[in-house]
Formats: sequence, structure tokens, C-alpha cells
Amino acid sequence: MSLTYYLDVVSPEKKIFSGLTQKIQVTGSEGELGVLPGHTPLLTTIKPGMVRIIKQQGEEEFIYLSGGILEVQPRSVTVLADTAIRGKDLDEERARESKWEAEKNISNAHNNIKYIQASAELSKAIAKLRVIELTKKSI
Repeated sequence: MSLTYYLDVVSPEKKIFSGLTQKIQVTGSEGELGVLPGHTPLLTTIKPGMVRIIKQQGEEEFIYLSGGILEVQPRSVTVLADTAIRGKDLDEERARESKWEAEKNISNAHNNIKYIQASAELSKAIAKLRVIELTKKSI
């Protein structure tokens, strides 16, 4: 069995990652997923969060995902993201402002729809901040 597989992370804007990987971790609709070489074929939705990539030579990379679809095939994995941004390209100040704004909107929400929207925005902001933090640690 191979020790690596081919990974593509793409969004409507561009292909953000393409290469051999040892492992990825991502949050699917049913919870956290780790994908190693030889993983059973799978198709699932992805929650806002990140994909942690362990590249062929063991280096780590973190990419923020706003959601999407994960497809696992015998020799390849594809992440089709709604939005994908490399951790090093995220703006920390902007993410902190988004988090603060979402928290303010949650406390001022007067109906379920506004609360749900604010909660989704808060989840995305927290995920961005986590990706920024992990990216800083891996550099």
C-alpha cells in the first residue's frame, strides 16, 4: 500500500492545493475525519473549519474552509470548498472583527433567522482564527 495519496483542494476561485499527502484532517457533517492512504471511498459535506494537511515530506499546512464537499477515492482525495484560504493568507484583525460583530449580532438577535445567521458567521470567524493560530505555530 502507498504511503501517500493525491489531494486537490479547490474552490470556485482557484485550485489552492494540489499534491501528494500522507494524511488530512477535516470536519465532516458527521464529525472529525482523518483520511489516510487506502481510506474507504467516501462522499460527505464539510462544515466550516479547516483542513489540516500533512504533506508528502511531513510538513503541515492549514487551509480555512467555509464548507463544501469531501470526496475520497482509492488513490485521490478532493476537497470542493465553497471558500478556501491558506492560513498564511488570512487577515487576523479582520477575523477578530468578524468574530466581535457576530457575537454582537447574536446578543441582539430578535428572531431565529438572525440568530442562525450570526451563529454561522461566528463559527466561520472562530475557524479562521484557529487556522491563523495553527499556521503561526507550524512556521
